Amino acid sequence: MPLAFTVAGTLLTTLATLYGLAALLCRPRTWTRAGAGASAGARPDLARQPVTVLKPLCGFEARLEANLDTLCRQTHPHYQIVFGVRAADDPAIAVVRRLQARYPAVDMELVVDPRVHGGNLKVSNLINMMAAARHPWLVLADSDIAVDADYLERVSAPLADPQAGIVTCLYRGIPEGGLWSRVGALFIDTWFAPSVAVASRGGSSEFGFGATIALRLDALRAIGGFEVLKDRLADDFWLGELTRRQGLRTVLSDVVVGTDVTEQSLQALWRRERRWMQTIRSLNGPGYAFCFVTFTLPMLVLGLLLAPAWWNALVGALGLAARVLLQRRAAPGIGLLLAPLRDGLLLLEWLSGFAGATTRWREHRLAVDRRSESHSTPKPIPQPDRITQKT
Repeated sequence: MPLAFTVAGTLLTTLATLYGLAALLCRPRTWTRAGAGASAGARPDLARQPVTVLKPLCGFEARLEANLDTLCRQTHPHYQIVFGVRAADDPAIAVVRRLQARYPAVDMELVVDPRVHGGNLKVSNLINMMAAARHPWLVLADSDIAVDADYLERVSAPLADPQAGIVTCLYRGIPEGGLWSRVGALFIDTWFAPSVAVASRGGSSEFGFGATIALRLDALRAIGGFEVLKDRLADDFWLGELTRRQGLRTVLSDVVVGTDVTEQSLQALWRRERRWMQTIRSLNGPGYAFCFVTFTLPMLVLGLLLAPAWWNALVGALGLAARVLLQRRAAPGIGLLLAPLRDGLLLLEWLSGFAGATTRWREHRLAVDRRSESHSTPKPIPQPDRITQKT
């Protein structure tokens, strides 16, 4: 075996093993109430500001009502929920009406507004919904997440620190269906979430996840409102990025929510995960290029093929053990058979993600953002002191 192959194979096995161990052992740096007391900027008197939850909806989802129901049973003392749809015949409207009847004491508003403000229809929905929001703290949450009763209290608490820009949180996959939904949940639980934990432990806070983003109204105004996101695919990331450009911190909450994974076919799963890969590539090209070391099993196999030496096999065995333990922790009832499929599919999606300037979301084609092409920090837009309710 040529020396170059031996060196390359040993290096590849070592890097894959080190990442596998980091993915298994690292825990993200999250905000806690105990640590908040040490922050000089924290305002305990603001710890329970009224909160408006913005829930953009679009069409039927199998667990939509169950997921939205969890938001109606919050322990937060003063919150409002604003639901938004674009079409008057959207089936999500019936779900909202049932929740309004079931929880008459909960302040709920439904906005039906077909206006389109840009290429990102979710952001268009949010722009339309803002006229109904009444409170100074905002929580944006995807429609397919389930939350605990103390969710709002916990995710909004860091906003009492005026140096906090956005608060976001990790999520775990909840498979709803057969094989491919289980494989999709493993994308979240054995690749995405561990990679965030590793990055967080390394000092990074350059993230923002659509599962939950909380921010103050003044921070949103300072970046130019939702309007600056209307043509961006990665709107959740850009909320964090633009507030960071204002000198504010991105905070990772200790809350972990559940998100439905409903793909029933390889084609549907491929389309969704390839879109995620393209988005990651657009936001961090160099980092994306080195993602291959995070695909533990294929990289271990390749490294051992290039350098089939006993010392390399020992390193690879350690990496394999880390990957097995990560799989068991994430999905103990599934077994190990899906791990090779999961990691192999990740590698193929990563390779595919290098191509394409557009991607598809809910049957709409969007341009893939490029971070290097983004404009400078936008000017703030004028806003009234209080947002009026939509009639």
